[in-house]
Amino acid sequence: MELDPLLIARWQFGITTVYHFWMVPLTLGLGPIVALFQTMWVRTGKERYLRMTKFWGKLYLINFIMGVATGLVQEFQFGMAWSEYSRFVGDVFGAPLAMEGLLAFFFESVFLGLWIFGWDKLPKKIHLATLWIAVMGSVFSAFFIIVANSWMQHPVGVELVDGRPVMVDVWAVLTNNTALTAYAHTIFGALGVGGAFVLGIAWYQLWQRRKDGIDTVDATGRVIVGENPSIPSRDREDHAVWIRSLRIGAVVAVLAFGGVALTGDLQAKLMFDQQPMKMAAAEAACHDGSAFSLFAIGDLGARDCSQVVNVIEVPGLLSFLAHGDFDTEIKGVNTLVPEYQEKYGTVDANGNEINYVPIMAVTYWGFRLMITFGAMAAFAAVVALWLTRKGTVPASKWIMRLAIVGILAPFAANSAGWIFTEMGRQPFVVAPNPNPSGVDGVFMFTASAVSPGVTAGELLFSLISLGLVYGALMVVEIRLLVTYVRGGTASALPPADHSDKPDDTDKPDDVLAFAY
Repeated sequence: MELDPLLIARWQFGITTVYHFWMVPLTLGLGPIVALFQTMWVRTGKERYLRMTKFWGKLYLINFIMGVATGLVQEFQFGMAWSEYSRFVGDVFGAPLAMEGLLAFFFESVFLGLWIFGWDKLPKKIHLATLWIAVMGSVFSAFFIIVANSWMQHPVGVELVDGRPVMVDVWAVLTNNTALTAYAHTIFGALGVGGAFVLGIAWYQLWQRRKDGIDTVDATGRVIVGENPSIPSRDREDHAVWIRSLRIGAVVAVLAFGGVALTGDLQAKLMFDQQPMKMAAAEAACHDGSAFSLFAIGDLGARDCSQVVNVIEVPGLLSFLAHGDFDTEIKGVNTLVPEYQEKYGTVDANGNEINYVPIMAVTYWGFRLMITFGAMAAFAAVVALWLTRKGTVPASKWIMRLAIVGILAPFAANSAGWIFTEMGRQPFVVAPNPNPSGVDGVFMFTASAVSPGVTAGELLFSLISLGLVYGALMVVEIRLLVTYVRGGTASALPPADHSDKPDDTDKPDDVLAFAY
């Protein structure tokens, strides 16, 4: 069987990108929470907030390092597997990536290093500032990456010169409305991941305290906080660490979902305008209409409407999602295909017939899984706030396991959303602008973007190699996270004198602080 280089290159990019994307939202979402905890410690001086900063900061750093390591591969793929794409978009794509590396990532890395090694070396407020700057560096880093990606979804700020887009308005690229909405959507999604992560782990720790008989409840169900000196850090402050973490994580998750829903609606309206085929496929909208499909059946690999049957529909809802009213008809796949063929041709550069419909099962279910998992995470957070209103968690082991598994829900929502966004753009790697808001004529088919000199065997070798390396890294990260989570705050809190003095170089926690 002859291997298809394009198919392997796409699988490789998809696998490495989704893997890397698991690290990104946790870094973006957990960083502000850690900074909030440290801010509360600096303002109040309470031991519980210091423990929270140290514990969650340790997990934040483990994930950050893994995210950097797995993200480096993306850059190499552009040159090695997607050289034609790099030549086409290089004049535009390079600018936000350079800004990300030279500005955002520089600040992020430098100030995170100062935070790591600055414990008990820098004054408290200066040390706190280093973390906030590092967190803001992550946030700006995400902005520049989203700007680059959004340009592929909606090219603006360029003109075609000798068949290549040349940037003529960097401000238009940076303020691309697709980028601004996608960026806000991504940040809220990341905060949901961070909130659920804190909630699930804090739940486990509170459950463990009840299992060990440290905390009990009275006749009204209100917690009676205890302590066990024989277990490291299992004192009364330890209870405060976890219950405060849990409830703050739950509030962050709920608020984040609200932001995700609002920005998601704005993003969907832009997609209906800028990439109508993507949204028509996502709704299994074969024919023009205004009904929203709640459930459809058909061939999972279908790229046409011959086998798609909408089982349950809500009249008018699709029109509302697209235009904010209930009676505007939305163009379906069968109407859009001839329009795309007329504008962009019927065969690609290799003479192959172009199918303008993305894999409908991926877009349809990717869109719904994104919403479903996000809503599940928010609902679980609301339930957690209710169940812990009396100061602890239920003793049920099964509920504890659900809280742990619930950590994965916003990860799944983010991944489904990302896959929907990227695969819904096919067969284009740079999507065209069928409306007047973008630059007409700037587009590139994915089939034309792969490196012509790379063989299928070489791509398969790199795919297998990266898969093995990434698999090993995943094992390492999960093992590190599990080890530190089980160790509780005692695993992250060296016995230090945290006075506001910059010259504690002879204190016994220097080695641990360095290792941190």
